[in-house]
Amino acid sequence: MKAPSEIERPLSQVPDHFTVTREQTSPPGGSARLRTLRQFLRFGLVGSLNTLVDLLILNALLWLFPSQNAFQLLLSNSIAYGFGAINSFLLNKYWTFGHRQKTTLTELGRFAVTTCLGILANDLFIWIIGSILHPFISNPTIWTNTSKILAIAGSISISYLGMRIWVFTRKTERRATMHTSTIQTDHLDGVTAREHPQGYAWRPIHSLSVVLPAHNEEHIITSTVISVLTELAGWNMDFEVIVVDDGSTDRTGELVAKLARVNSQVRLVTHEVNRGYGAALTSGFAMATKELTFFMDSDGQFTIDDLQRLFPFIDEYEAVLGYRQDRQDAPLRKWNAWGWKLIVGLVLGVHARDIDCAFKLLHTRFLQEDPLETGSALINAELLYKLTRAGYEYKEVDVRHLPRQGGRATGASMKVILRAFHDLFTYAWRWRREEQPGKSTMMKETIINEGAAKK
Repeated sequence: MKAPSEIERPLSQVPDHFTVTREQTSPPGGSARLRTLRQFLRFGLVGSLNTLVDLLILNALLWLFPSQNAFQLLLSNSIAYGFGAINSFLLNKYWTFGHRQKTTLTELGRFAVTTCLGILANDLFIWIIGSILHPFISNPTIWTNTSKILAIAGSISISYLGMRIWVFTRKTERRATMHTSTIQTDHLDGVTAREHPQGYAWRPIHSLSVVLPAHNEEHIITSTVISVLTELAGWNMDFEVIVVDDGSTDRTGELVAKLARVNSQVRLVTHEVNRGYGAALTSGFAMATKELTFFMDSDGQFTIDDLQRLFPFIDEYEAVLGYRQDRQDAPLRKWNAWGWKLIVGLVLGVHARDIDCAFKLLHTRFLQEDPLETGSALINAELLYKLTRAGYEYKEVDVRHLPRQGGRATGASMKVILRAFHDLFTYAWRWRREEQPGKSTMMKETIINEGAAKK
């Protein structure tokens, strides 16, 4: 444990090596174009794979039903193109455009319309080109494939524009203040500030609430809070640190209270009894007063300076989610996490690389307008579900994960697991009912009546 003088040292006395130059500089131009080029190249790779699928199926049909009849060629071509379109939807949605929203009927309908337009364009091109080439090529296989390849060049542009502009659009509401951002961040894609040349600096324009849930973390809580204060003070931003002591039986609350007495930016929220990880987070979210809310665990397995990897994307997405680059946990916990992610995906229809990674940056307004309900380990899955249900998108960014420095992890206990599964199926049923027309009001009235009866 740290000596009292070290615990209570004011922020102004932190070491000089934590101080970073913060003068704004202009980023290199053209990075947005590079990102667009990268996206287009991915679309091209997907298109190449689609073409391979398309041609294989077309040639299989020609082998089964050989003919030089133009109408039969159109039918075979349409079937082959349709299979390629299915492949196109999946790869372009999740890889090319990074569209993490839950698939909706509107999205499928728009994709179907775009695909039909692509098929019509493809058929039109192949009809015209085939008619032109027919007198010069007698072999039906060569004639078909030559016509097909040339037709692809014309139809691919229609497919790309339709998907980019209409199908996979971003449905993210942004506050007016976000559009006045002075941060130039395109060149920070995948790069942390510590990797930039000496002298480069950036200035976050949003205020920030940091929520740190803690349960029996006396061995590390002081170090964690001081590292957060030190890092964020160097960013020259308006922030607060909210530590939620979730019924700790050690000195966690006492140590945080000492820090709060010497630094007004530290706030302590206390649960008299242990209410669970999700309840700790919701209490912290309710107390947040800044524009953005960031949360991470207090056990020292994350490093606060990785938050710089998330900030460049928060004006484009409603949430930026960290995923553990090299998870430093026991194999059993990794297997449990994999199984949990699979089940959550099947039940709630939400998907992320690392659902329960406790390193996330969100807009506070979202958290407080639609408060999270679950008080268990389901909290992260609920967060993704409600983001998706509201039509928002999120960005996933890799962060470092460090070995646990002490204490005991409680996430793998049978009590926690059983409660999480109970909440998963209970809330999934409730949320599905709320989404049905005419049921939402009835459900809310039922919940209100139940609450009144308990009183």
